[in-house]
Amino acid sequence: MSFYDATVPAYLQILNSLSGLLSKAEAHCEVKKIQPEVLLGSRLYPDMLPLSKQIQLATDFAVRGCARVTHSEVPSTPDTEKTFEELRQRLARTVDYVKSFKSEQFEGADTKDVTFPMGPDKTMTLKGQQFISNFSLPQFYFHAAIAHGILRHNGVEVGKRDYMGAN
Repeated sequence: MSFYDATVPAYLQILNSLSGLLSKAEAHCEVKKIQPEVLLGSRLYPDMLPLSKQIQLATDFAVRGCARVTHSEVPSTPDTEKTFEELRQRLARTVDYVKSFKSEQFEGADTKDVTFPMGPDKTMTLKGQQFISNFSLPQFYFHAAIAHGILRHNGVEVGKRDYMGAN
């Protein structure tokens, strides 16, 4: 299996499932007469980030993961989304961006150095494989899973199949 095949499809699977989760969440709000901003602002615990930020961070880790490992320019993505539709559009743009990468861009990237920020004044350097396997994908999955957990916690009827998405 190529490095590309171990990376890009993993991001795409969950990005697409997050879009489906948001559609179910929006429908839940309509049926239960819940203001969308209430669910979008929901957290699993008071010191955790809200649903909308979990989606934004998941997209950030997919975009930055692909960009950094291929030594492409990391695009800036401001966090301005306030509605389900705006978050689905962000997910769609992220899917398009991730799909824009070609397998050739990942050739040899698993052994190249990837330097990335680890706070305001600190960076870390890992080999591409370590960066994807030990940092980017775990962070990506964490925020996607927390988004799913927030929805479940708030009564949205979603399960593991919804999280895993269509293969």
